[in-house]
Amino acid sequence: MNHSMLAKLRARTAAAFDSLVSASDNSSLIDDKRLLSLALVLIASVFVFYTSLEMDLGSQMVFSLIVVLFALMIRRISSPVTRMILIFLSIVLSSRYLYWRITETFNEGNPIDYAFGFGLLVAEIYAFVILIFGYIQTIWPLNRRPQPLSADNRDWPTVDIFIPSYNEPLDVVKPTILAAMAIDWPAEKIKVYVLDDGRREDFREYCEAVGVVHLTRPDNKHAKAGNINAALKVTQGEFVAIFDCDHIPTRSFLQVVMGWFSGYPKLAMIQTPHHFFSPDPFEKNLKTFKKVPNEGELFYGLIQDGNDFWNASFFCGSCAVIRRTQLLEVGGIAVETVTEDAHTALKLHRKGYDTAYLAVPQAAGLATESLSGHVGQRIRWARGMAQIFRTDNPLLGKGLSFGQRVCYLNAMMHFFYGLPRIIFLTAPIAYLVFGAHVIHAAAIEIATYAIPFLILANTANSHIQGNYRHSFWNEVYETVLAWYILRPTLYALINPKAGGFNVTAKGGLIEKSYFDLKISGPYILILLLNLFGFIFGVWRLFNEQGDEFLTAIINMAWTGYNVLLLGASVLVARESIQRREHPRGQLDINVSVQTPDERAYSAKVLDFSMGGLGLEVEHQGRLQKEQSLFVVMPLNNRKFVLPVRVASVSGNRLGLQFHQLSIEQEKNLVNATFARADVWVDSWAVASRKLSLSSLWNIVQIGAFGNIYLLRKLPGWLWANIKFRVSSILKVKEKNAEIS
Repeated sequence: MNHSMLAKLRARTAAAFDSLVSASDNSSLIDDKRLLSLALVLIASVFVFYTSLEMDLGSQMVFSLIVVLFALMIRRISSPVTRMILIFLSIVLSSRYLYWRITETFNEGNPIDYAFGFGLLVAEIYAFVILIFGYIQTIWPLNRRPQPLSADNRDWPTVDIFIPSYNEPLDVVKPTILAAMAIDWPAEKIKVYVLDDGRREDFREYCEAVGVVHLTRPDNKHAKAGNINAALKVTQGEFVAIFDCDHIPTRSFLQVVMGWFSGYPKLAMIQTPHHFFSPDPFEKNLKTFKKVPNEGELFYGLIQDGNDFWNASFFCGSCAVIRRTQLLEVGGIAVETVTEDAHTALKLHRKGYDTAYLAVPQAAGLATESLSGHVGQRIRWARGMAQIFRTDNPLLGKGLSFGQRVCYLNAMMHFFYGLPRIIFLTAPIAYLVFGAHVIHAAAIEIATYAIPFLILANTANSHIQGNYRHSFWNEVYETVLAWYILRPTLYALINPKAGGFNVTAKGGLIEKSYFDLKISGPYILILLLNLFGFIFGVWRLFNEQGDEFLTAIINMAWTGYNVLLLGASVLVARESIQRREHPRGQLDINVSVQTPDERAYSAKVLDFSMGGLGLEVEHQGRLQKEQSLFVVMPLNNRKFVLPVRVASVSGNRLGLQFHQLSIEQEKNLVNATFARADVWVDSWAVASRKLSLSSLWNIVQIGAFGNIYLLRKLPGWLWANIKFRVSSILKVKEKNAEIS
């Protein structure tokens, strides 16, 4: 691998790392954990004092105002001290709110008030626990940096590359196979295996043609986990690197990752980010690609780094390296649950082994194309985490530290947000429609306790999460998925063996735009209920006075916010066209375009895929559509010549299509694009940090547009549904008449 590229990768990760803690110095890390534990004890002590401190309403109002203003003053100071202060202040205000809710808002009321109020309180307690666990989990991101390998590559270990596949098209898997073959590692110490659970002849032929091993097994027992375990029995490498079949590794992957295993015998696994070069349904349908962080960036950008401090980095099923002996010691990849990856890491930690996380994108893959596919994937994750919670709860059993228990527990409890989220989306309707006081207190009291706590929680999380999650977007993601993960998570608690492994489809096309009415149905219903409640609220404004008037205002504001969240959720279900067979990544390199008569044009690459290139050509004026050309792509001291056809011309911009590439040319293309050592570094976490109000305004706009879209389309959908139902009834009657 080019040394300058490796240096760039190391410098990129070292910058943030140097301001925190040297992970290679174990004594320093231990000291930091002791200091942090002491700080947590101090926070807990002060929290207990302030939570139960008696204050009248005026004092509480002044206290909250001072805390909020101080937090807003320091929020832009980027340092661990600021982070600790904001977390402490947020815990104080949220704890006081919850203490007030439990001790002073259930003193009176009728059975309806108690019923709705208890449901809301349970949801609030859940949110509070997740908030606290999240603070502990991310309080000190480790920001581990790559470690150098031995100068003598004869000392480097042997590595088997596993690429499991089941039903994905060969075109999706080809780049991963070719990139794995290009990984910069001694040839005698690396071997690539395609684990084909589809047992397909075209895969076998392709593997033989390119020179990798094609492995199959007689059945598909335990899905992906069973596929990998079967391969472990017939391979011998000291380490196993696993890539999902659409996750394309860079040439530098092993050189960036493997240094940590040297001299660290307890280290069982290193995970790297799952980076996606295609937009997911949120980014595609809401037009937020690279403007708003991807849903998964919070986990891979921050949470895994926080886990790493507590020695609790999770195995995520792909883009990771595992030491074979330790993996076999825990029985291979876990098969008891459908989230085999996280469960495997939990087993390794229970055995006393360590894991690590390197936040350096060294592979990239395809995001789910459709909302239905995205929902299906999240259902599997939620079900699997609930299964682990039920069968191998991290609070129970031996082998885990306090930090590991918190990190695992938070990851599992996170997926129980379905019911709390639906409660938050419907709670204000209870007052607006039925007059139920879900919080039995004066409106001014509710505002005094609730608003400061919400501001502080948002401010602290915004400061901690930075570029990885914009404020309020988490609520959009949860609103879309809440209904669908509710049943499988609750059912998994009752019957943890229920539910099978579903493969997430990748590489599909969406030929025309459409609205997924089926997948959006539940939150359209909840949206209509909120709109109905809002109309009742308007009626209440004209019929209530005093404190009841203020209570109506608060519940209408809450309902209005829910309407915007649900409007954004509706808009996610409006599927955009996806006609490209080969999703494109971005690349900033200079190439040369040559005509058959050897005229040359300098050009800059804008984007690339296995199907073609987007170029900006200098002094373009003679190149025409359908013209056959050659593109000369550089890589270090080599140049690759690839035949292309001009598919589109727009000024100085050309869309080129690769023309009948040989296997060798496909290898060269992958080497010069997907497998470049630094190809994904500059596209990782590129969305800029946003102020909370700016992010809220963004959601207001999207939510308003979603509601307008729904109100325009809903009459037509209802009429079409009525006609369909009537037609079905008439057909049944006609059929019955014919029979009789």
